[in-house]
Amino acid sequence: MALLKQYSSWQRVGYCLAAIFYVASGSLHFVKPELYLKIVPPYVPWHQFVVRVSGMLEILGGLGLIVSLTRRAAAWGLIALLIAVFPANLYMATNPVEAGAASIDPVLRWIRLPLQLLLILWLYWCTKPRLVFR
Repeated sequence: MALLKQYSSWQRVGYCLAAIFYVASGSLHFVKPELYLKIVPPYVPWHQFVVRVSGMLEILGGLGLIVSLTRRAAAWGLIALLIAVFPANLYMATNPVEAGAASIDPVLRWIRLPLQLLLILWLYWCTKPRLVFR
């Protein structure tokens, strides 16, 4: 009897959707960098560099979710990235004028904070294989 690691159909759908989400989101860092530049807190140096690197990491992480050999590492990398960019979301919620988010409803600005946790849980769930005995 062999012990196999297997993903459920829902998990496969979940990590494919996550891959699309992160590749698209990361691409926006290059297509519309001004959206991201505004929400980088002022105490973070090298805003353009940070936006480009975070975009590149999102794209690489999204692509890594597709490849079975890199899926778990990519998920953990994206989880680390979500934690690292949390201050930008907090800055946007607490400084909407400076972050260019004054026109966004306050509820939507603040909902991004718990959404980060949901995105982390999504990545964790999608890449946690089930053990199957065959």
